Amino acid sequence: MEQSKSRFLTIDIHTHIIPENLPQWKEKFGYGEFVSLEHHKPCCARMMMDGEFFREIENNCWSAEQRIHECNQVPVDVQVLSTIPVMFSYWAEPKHTLEISKFLNDHIAEICVKYPRRFVGLGTIPMQHTELAIQELKRCKKIGLKGVQIGSHVNDLNLNDPSLFPIFEAMQDLDMALFIHPWWYSAKKKMPDYWLPWLVGMPAETSLAVSSLIFGGIFERLPNLRVAFAHGGGAFPATIGRIEHGWKARPDLVAVDNIHNPKKYLGQFWLDSLVHDPKMLEYIVDLVGPDKVCLGTDYPFPLGEDIPGLLIKETGFSDIIQEKLLGASALQWLKMSADHFK
Repeated sequence: MEQSKSRFLTIDIHTHIIPENLPQWKEKFGYGEFVSLEHHKPCCARMMMDGEFFREIENNCWSAEQRIHECNQVPVDVQVLSTIPVMFSYWAEPKHTLEISKFLNDHIAEICVKYPRRFVGLGTIPMQHTELAIQELKRCKKIGLKGVQIGSHVNDLNLNDPSLFPIFEAMQDLDMALFIHPWWYSAKKKMPDYWLPWLVGMPAETSLAVSSLIFGGIFERLPNLRVAFAHGGGAFPATIGRIEHGWKARPDLVAVDNIHNPKKYLGQFWLDSLVHDPKMLEYIVDLVGPDKVCLGTDYPFPLGEDIPGLLIKETGFSDIIQEKLLGASALQWLKMSADHFK
C-alpha cells in the first residue's frame, strides 16, 4: 500500500488492536467475564463480556490493512500496537491468562512481521503470576515484540507490590519497553454515571501507577527501565506539586520505601501526548522534557485524538520539538532506529 509521507517520522505509541475472531474462552474455561465478539454486520462487531454488551468496534480495530489506509490519510507512519485493556484478564486463573496472552501476542507479532515498517508490537502478560509473566515476557522478545503493555494495577495490587518487582527487573534485563495503561475496574462501582470511570477514574489510575513506581522505589532501583504512561500521565502532572509537598510534609507516611523527592524522576519516564489541550501539552513537555513525550492517540477509540498529531502540530512548538514529539522520542523509548521504517 502506498504510504503518505509526513513531514517528520510519525509514531503513534498508543493504539489498540484485537484479533478479528476470538476463542470462546468462557465456554472453554468454564467461568469468567472473558470477552467475545459478535460480528453482527459487515466491518462491525460487538464486544461482549459475560454475555453483556461492552463496546461496538469497527474493522479498524482488527484489520491491519484498514489501519494502514487510515494512517495514510493523516499521515501516521508507524503504529505501536497493544491489546485493548479489557483483555488483560488478570482476574483469571494464571494459566488461562497465559493462554489468552499467547493468543493475543502471536496475533500482534504476525502483523508486525507482515508490515514491519508500519507496526511495532507490545505484548500482554499474566501479571498476577510472577513466573508465568516473566516466561511470557521472554517469549514476547523472542517473537519480535519490543515491549509489553500492563495495567495501572493488578487486581488488588498496586505496582509497588514486591511480587511485581521481579517482572519489572526482567523487563529492564531484557531491554523491553513498558507501556502502562489505566484500568477502569476499580472506579466502576463508585462512578456508574456519566462515563466517569473513563473521564475521572482513568486519570486517577494513571497517577496511582506513576506514584506507586516512584514511592515504591522501582524507578530508583531500575534506572534503565523504559516506562511510558498513557493519557499524558493522567492526573499526575497536575498534582506533582501536591505530591512533592506531601513528601516534604509527611515523610513518615510518604518516604517509607524511597527517600528521594518524587520530582527527581521527572524525565526518567515517558508520557504520551493524549491530553486534548494545548496548554496541558505545553505543560507536560516543560515538565518532563520533549525527549520524554510521544505522540499517542488511543486509536481507534472515541476518547482518542481524532486527527493524530494535530495537537502537537498546532500548539506552536518549534520544528525540533515537533520532530521529537511526533517520532524521535518514541524511537528512544522503543530503542529503535528510524532506519527500520525506511
